[in-house]
Amino acid sequence: MITTNRTFQGTVASVSSSFLFSLMFLFGLFMQPLSGTQVASWRILMMLLSLVLLVSFTKQWQHVFDYIKKLKAPKEWLLFVLPTPILGGQIWLFMWGPVNGYGLDVTLGYFLLPLVMILIGRFFYHEDMSIWQWVAALCAAMGVGFDIFQYGSISWVTLFACLGYPPYYLLRRKLAVPPVTGLLSDLTLLSPLMLIMLYSSGGFSLALESVKFWYLLPLLGAFSALAMALSMVASRKLPVSLFGALSYLEPMLLFVLSVTVLNQSIDEGGSLFMYGMVSLALLFMIMDSIMGYITRSREGSLHGYNEPQIDTYPPRQRLINRRIEGVLRAHRFRRIRRYQERIDRIKQKIEQLDSE
Repeated sequence: MITTNRTFQGTVASVSSSFLFSLMFLFGLFMQPLSGTQVASWRILMMLLSLVLLVSFTKQWQHVFDYIKKLKAPKEWLLFVLPTPILGGQIWLFMWGPVNGYGLDVTLGYFLLPLVMILIGRFFYHEDMSIWQWVAALCAAMGVGFDIFQYGSISWVTLFACLGYPPYYLLRRKLAVPPVTGLLSDLTLLSPLMLIMLYSSGGFSLALESVKFWYLLPLLGAFSALAMALSMVASRKLPVSLFGALSYLEPMLLFVLSVTVLNQSIDEGGSLFMYGMVSLALLFMIMDSIMGYITRSREGSLHGYNEPQIDTYPPRQRLINRRIEGVLRAHRFRRIRRYQERIDRIKQKIEQLDSE
């Protein structure tokens, strides 16, 4: 029953996170006349404010500072800061694309992102790929290859979306940066540039001219922080395979919103053959995740991402050290208490002897 409840709660959190992220895809339309670049700048500032409130509410600042203190060498600081412009570019593309006719191109990039991550894991980290993952990669390669052969190229937006995040994740993995610590650092470093951009482009004055921005801007930050928090909850409660399968819901929602709300024709983002092959690849990926979930469920080896999202480096070792320290403290307390009892008994005997 406990496992069922955790799975249900994790599923609800994952679906809710995907829904909130897809809503942010449309914020560029709601916040016109702000441009996509200005909306992206406001999103970074509002995300930083929401994240600061989240970390303060959960009292996790010490964990953030503990990790930063671990960075000593200039090389470590360089690897820590290098992913920041990558994340800034991805946030900009996510907000700029839908309002400039590239919604489907962004969506296709997110469809291809899981496949790119799998291939990087195979060829960079020598991780094993299942037969379904090989078939999915082959289907996606056929679809993209067909469009390149037919049109001579593929949208730069799609390439930027699917090839931008892998270097970000690899650099963060290199130093084992906790997700919230890395995101807080990225947003802090990006904020001065966003403030300059908004000031020079008139983004502040445009936001002050309309009353709607007084609630849309806080909503943008709240949705960003809530979606991130729900994603963290889902990663803790769900088995890895099921969490991976549910993560494909977001690009599906983005595709539906691009066709319906943004009124984009499917042909604008690529050929029907390519979308069919990428969708088939995505179906194989979901099947592989579900089969992995069923197999591990039968073996009784289901687990999620147990590492804390905000912690020191390395996170798991810190938890182990805390447990050891707690056991030793309890052991010392018991010994002190026994010695104190002995001393009390000796004092009583001395008092009795003195009275006699």
